[in-house]
Amino acid sequence: MTTVTSLADRLIDADPYLSAHRTALTRRLAHIQTLRERITEGSVDLLDLASGHEYFGLHRTAKGWIFREWAPNATAVYLLGDFCGWQEDSAFALTQLAADGQWAIDLPANVLHHGDLFRLRIHWNGGAGDRIPAYARRVVQDPYTLIFNAQVWAPEQPYRWRCPDFRRPDRAPLIYEVHVGMAQEEEKVGSWREFTETVLPRIITAGYNTIQLMAVQEHPYYGSFGYHVSNFFAASSRFGPPEDLMALIDAAHEAGIAVIMDLVHSHAVANTVEGLGLFDGTEYQYFHQGARGHHYAWDSRCFDYGKPEVVHFLLSNCRYWLDAFHVDGFRFDGITSMLYTHHGLERAFSGYDDYFNDTVDEDALAYLALANEVIHRLRPDAMTVAEDISGMPGLALPVAEGGVGFDYRFAMGIPDNWIRLTKDTPDENWPMGHLWYELTNRRREERTISYTESHDQALVGDKTLMFRMADAAMYDHMCIDDPDLAVDRAMALHKMIRLITLATAGSGYLNFMGNEFGHPDWIDFPREGNGWSYRYARRQWHLVDAPDLKYRLLARFDRQMIGLFARFDLLAGGDPQRLWDHDSDKVLIFMRAGWVFAFNFHPERSWPDYGFPAPAGSYRMILNTDDDRFGGHGRLTADQRHQGLKDEHSPFGSRLSLYLPSRTAFALQPQSI
Repeated sequence: MTTVTSLADRLIDADPYLSAHRTALTRRLAHIQTLRERITEGSVDLLDLASGHEYFGLHRTAKGWIFREWAPNATAVYLLGDFCGWQEDSAFALTQLAADGQWAIDLPANVLHHGDLFRLRIHWNGGAGDRIPAYARRVVQDPYTLIFNAQVWAPEQPYRWRCPDFRRPDRAPLIYEVHVGMAQEEEKVGSWREFTETVLPRIITAGYNTIQLMAVQEHPYYGSFGYHVSNFFAASSRFGPPEDLMALIDAAHEAGIAVIMDLVHSHAVANTVEGLGLFDGTEYQYFHQGARGHHYAWDSRCFDYGKPEVVHFLLSNCRYWLDAFHVDGFRFDGITSMLYTHHGLERAFSGYDDYFNDTVDEDALAYLALANEVIHRLRPDAMTVAEDISGMPGLALPVAEGGVGFDYRFAMGIPDNWIRLTKDTPDENWPMGHLWYELTNRRREERTISYTESHDQALVGDKTLMFRMADAAMYDHMCIDDPDLAVDRAMALHKMIRLITLATAGSGYLNFMGNEFGHPDWIDFPREGNGWSYRYARRQWHLVDAPDLKYRLLARFDRQMIGLFARFDLLAGGDPQRLWDHDSDKVLIFMRAGWVFAFNFHPERSWPDYGFPAPAGSYRMILNTDDDRFGGHGRLTADQRHQGLKDEHSPFGSRLSLYLPSRTAFALQPQSI
């Protein structure tokens, strides 16, 4: 049996700087085992424990229905609905099952029907309130009263999966991040069905192999981007019925595309009727009591990960989405907020001491390890990604190696660096050595996913990279026959930035929908300040479809770039190796999987016969950003071949000599491949 001491030793072997924190590491690893034993009581299998959704909530039985809820502070619980005129009725009073706060009621088959609305009324000493059941699988909002209720969802014909045995291929994830509601062209909330019919084919054509779905779990406020979850087991009804989400996932699987979803376990909406706040009259049922239970920056509630019932609830939520919707994994949102009692707010995380102090929530760390164990035992092919800005060591290492078990972590510093460069530094002053450092600075033992810009950068008040670089010129000069200098610069850098971010990525790459073709404007959800308009809460696909606009040229480049990396599986070819960088020349050249990637960021100077050390052999140009098919100036010859030259001063004994046009990058394939 592997001991916590040996697991700590494995972590330290991978990162010797952790040796000063051996005691803390050992304690944390022991805490994971303690929490596992505590919630399973040493006798229940963890996968069986993570099946609370099959016990709690509303379920059909051979005789009718059974409903169960956990409300330990309740003194009485009633079902309300049309069946009782929405009034308390003793015939619909739940019975307390045990001292641990479980309540249940059996109902005849003819009392509830598919589509019926219902909720709970919970009484406690000193008060009462209406609540949506914690395990509700369907929650809908009345369009007129705006009131939320649970809904009986039991169609006569359950969804029949076309690809029930789909398994995520073992390949580097090339992720297309989407928000279904704003994925459509019309000024409205889009649906699962519309997405499947109109947007999924675009993703298939674009060559991405993974879709990341945002805002899946039910949330009362659309403008929260889906991050203020109220009902953890309900797919958002504003996008359509659950079967339409299943059909979306099925269609993606038929195309060989995996589907992961944002899983928000870092906090919950503070609402009481719609959410879990004060569910049984106490603020500590699911959350920490007092100030620690309130995330004041997000106006939300913080889970108590040391409470067995809460861990049971969240682990069951992980399993539910895998079981019921066949998702292929999760992007865990807000990991930094979970891991630290200060939520990472206004913290620099400049040293290892920041990871080992009394602000770390070791209960949260233990929960995440158990969540990864459940997910990977249930679906060994499933993919989990940690969104953590702190750089906590071991997050993306297997539990068997002393880690928390995530498959990947986001390289969140990379988009921040691109913001700083494009916002604050003229490109003629971009530092090549520092750029290389920022793009490749990661824990080699942990897999990372890189991205050029996040969805947060597209939100109101900020700008995407293309919009930041081209600014107002995007509104007037995106016609193909309009040689505008500002747009020309923005397009050239847009392609170069995306190529270098992908080519240096650790183990995967992510793009937010529309950013690949330089979608203009910011994202602004309907709100009081904009007259509840949907004008900016959509994607303008007609721009990329228009043959006379430059957007389609950027999309064409992205498609070729993604296709190249997918076809040759270049991210599996080990880390990139720097061959040459020169600040004054604005040149950065590196190798990966035997390929040579050359970048000249200089805004004015082109370099003929630019020599640099490289392995001997012949190389063929496969992709270049200056290709006129991509809106470039066509200064390079397609399929041009380059032969290595002998050079005794080169560490390889040879060098390459290339023509590097200004603001151009290209990829050279070694001809032995």
